[in-house]
Amino acid sequence: MPIKLPSHLPAFDALSREGVMVMSEDQAMRQDIRPLRIGLLNLMPKKIQTENQFARLIGATPLQIELSLIRMSEHQTRNTAAEHMAAFYRPFEQVAASGEKFDGLIITGAPIEHLDFEDVTYWDELTQVFDWTQTHVHSTFGVCWGGMAMINHFHGVPKHLLDQKLFGCYRHMNFEPQNPLLRGFSDDLVMPVSRWTEMRKDEIEASGLRILLHSGEVGPALVEDPAHRALYVFNHFEYDSQSLREEYERDLASNQVDGATIQLPVNYFPDDDPAKTPLNRWRGHAHLLYGNWISEIYETTPFDIARIGVERTDLRL
Repeated sequence: MPIKLPSHLPAFDALSREGVMVMSEDQAMRQDIRPLRIGLLNLMPKKIQTENQFARLIGATPLQIELSLIRMSEHQTRNTAAEHMAAFYRPFEQVAASGEKFDGLIITGAPIEHLDFEDVTYWDELTQVFDWTQTHVHSTFGVCWGGMAMINHFHGVPKHLLDQKLFGCYRHMNFEPQNPLLRGFSDDLVMPVSRWTEMRKDEIEASGLRILLHSGEVGPALVEDPAHRALYVFNHFEYDSQSLREEYERDLASNQVDGATIQLPVNYFPDDDPAKTPLNRWRGHAHLLYGNWISEIYETTPFDIARIGVERTDLRL
């Protein structure tokens, strides 16, 4: 089954060209099934690029997915056209007021790592989102800064600012190959990393959380939080093949202004030559992870979506 998107959302055409099955509202209404309702709380500045990345991954399963785009209520983006935001996004306060529920919610990262959590302008509302997920969302997936923020809110685990940006493609070990979320995973794998902060293994484990993927070079990558029906990934399986190149070129451009030392992304360009086309070595595991997450939601979420938050139906983890 395909992912259901508005036919005039840019992701509709972009994913169709890639061979991803997408369908319009009219087509979906003709199918006598309940689609999984997945929300995307998009905190990234390049909204359309992020929409495409996550829609590509959650739309690759045999299930029908209905994607809803959500934004923070007061925060105004400067990198995406106001017309796009008005046409496709709803503020969280409107979503919360409606009382609607979701089978899954993805909370993206945000380029605000240097700030303490409490100094983020929309932190108070974001913590409301986190608490709201416990009664209105069956399973939540926090990504990069979004995942760190959730762990901090629910468990008090701090993030630590690094002296140097972790940037590139790093090998990670599979700590729990028997876990349903890692079904089909290799014993080790490559994952794109781009962050100035970290959360530490000992502090995460002291909070009673399970680390599923870990790197000796860059630390924990995937953390499971069964008590909150949540999953946190600190790195970027959703990245396109060229995402790290775009960040590298953006950093080079900013270097002309601030004089910072710009590092080449590790293990990304062939022969460390930026003139060569990078190879995507994480796409398969990206689809496995998000496909497994969607499958676990499908097998455990209440058939009556109104029962989410009313009856305790745990993920099988």
